[in-house]
Amino acid sequence: MSKVFLDTNVLAYACDADQPEKRDQARALLNKIARESPPCVSTQVLQEFFVTVTRKMGVAPAQAKRIIHSLRHMETVLIDREDITRAIDCSMIWQISFWDALILTAARKPRCRIVYSEDLNNAQEYDTVRVVNPFR
Repeated sequence: MSKVFLDTNVLAYACDADQPEKRDQARALLNKIARESPPCVSTQVLQEFFVTVTRKMGVAPAQAKRIIHSLRHMETVLIDREDITRAIDCSMIWQISFWDALILTAARKPRCRIVYSEDLNNAQEYDTVRVVNPFR
């Protein structure tokens, strides 16, 4: 299987008690992916995850920290200055938000072929990366 990249919403929904259908879908996807090969995330994804689950889902910061620690098996892409400038270019070329462009830029670094996200158009190709919405 090709390497895959997880957007923040997949991880956040796996913790979402208020949306059990999406929670179950996210958990099933994470289990499926884990059996095939460890997914990739970025420092952006981990930061957004912490903010989302603590501010919007009521997860205690210490619990969110433990969850992030439990994701240490995932390859983590570090965002650098070059990635930021590349994401700016991509956001202008593809007419998407900077944050979405940064997700795609991060996914390309470890040569991921798929980004699981509900924030971008399902089945859309961005250079070598295809977006798959697991909640469709």
